[in-house]
Amino acid sequence: MSSVEITYVGGPTAVIAIGGLRLLTDPTFDAPGEYPVGARKLVKTFGPAFPAGRLGAVDAVLLSHDQHPDNLDVSGRGVLAAAPAALSTPSAYERLGAPVRPLGPWESVELARPDGGVLRVTAVPAQHGPHGSLPLVGEVTGFVLSGEGLPKVYVSGDNASLDVVREIADREGPFDVAVLFAGAARTPLVPDAPLTLTSEDAARAAQILGAVRVVPLHFEHWGHFTEDGPALAKAFAAAGVSDRLRLPVPGASVRVP
Repeated sequence: MSSVEITYVGGPTAVIAIGGLRLLTDPTFDAPGEYPVGARKLVKTFGPAFPAGRLGAVDAVLLSHDQHPDNLDVSGRGVLAAAPAALSTPSAYERLGAPVRPLGPWESVELARPDGGVLRVTAVPAQHGPHGSLPLVGEVTGFVLSGEGLPKVYVSGDNASLDVVREIADREGPFDVAVLFAGAARTPLVPDAPLTLTSEDAARAAQILGAVRVVPLHFEHWGHFTEDGPALAKAFAAAGVSDRLRLPVPGASVRVP
């Protein structure tokens, strides 16, 4: 089985190289600063490891959602518009149009690989906060990547629900690699619950998914994240799964499994 190489740009943004293809998650390339979300503001504390101009060619964008600037910013919209394909939610397609291709939960698309095979990308559910938060935060999707001779990869997007993780594990697991959006994000919009996985829940998700390796994203570089890399390391150690965790370094690549 071939490997997966994940190059960490920052926040939710990474390049996943698999099966000869390069997939970009949630493009964010803007500088640090304050970014409005309605009447609120999100604070970006660190910029990307490298600018969009150094990204190189990508074959598709995996966009978990477009309605929050920490998942798609102004520079990221330019990257998305130039991509040959972008996979996201039906509501993202309504707002953005082409090149977004809308995928509902459990719908799939096949991307041609250079070796003549295909990479199947399946949209899977994501719950961006506690039960009942959908009207406040909007629609979000995760993704499963699979193909003959390839590791199976789960990309969570902004999901906070272990019930959702269990559903995905039951239908698509086990996984070789889980790319988990973590950080226990909190904002006044939903003050009493995290909007993404806590560190403890990320460790539990690794076990539920049967993931051989876990590469977290979206756990730093924004002020609304409340749990960082050391918190993830501590939680994985407490759960006895430290060997599965691969904490990424901005600008560097992690090869898994």
